[in-house]
Amino acid sequence: MTRSSCLVAVAVIALAASADMAAAQSRVAAGVLECRAGPSTTFIIGSVRDFDCIFRPVDGPPQRYGATIQRLGVDLGWSNDAVLMWNVLAPTVVIGPGALAGGYGGVSAGAAVGVGVGANALIGGLGNSFALQPVSVEGQTGLNAFAGVASLELRQRY
Repeated sequence: MTRSSCLVAVAVIALAASADMAAAQSRVAAGVLECRAGPSTTFIIGSVRDFDCIFRPVDGPPQRYGATIQRLGVDLGWSNDAVLMWNVLAPTVVIGPGALAGGYGGVSAGAAVGVGVGANALIGGLGNSFALQPVSVEGQTGLNAFAGVASLELRQRY
């Protein structure tokens, strides 16, 4: 009976994974989200940082968002300005005002000694319908290192 339960569990997990992969493949590039922040100091086990963001959709005018990024994991040091850019992948290229608002989660890693780099791959929004894939690495200046789980909360600004 235990072996049967394991086989059923494996089958369910495989089915769910294939559905997630199919959903990811059905997404199209809908635009670019660029976020900028000023100086910050981070803690040993995590950080919280606010950003001003602009989403430049493929089809439509730019949209303004505010963002808060929280990292949980090793995050130590200080940095000056930071710029994050993502390709926004969505089920359609038509993204209405405020549609990106919501919570996102994923992984984050990077380091800076003077000039540094990092990457944050996130998924979320309404029904996890949006994926934020790094266009290029995060740009920052300072002395820090981070690796762990990241969350992003996007809020529409008017």
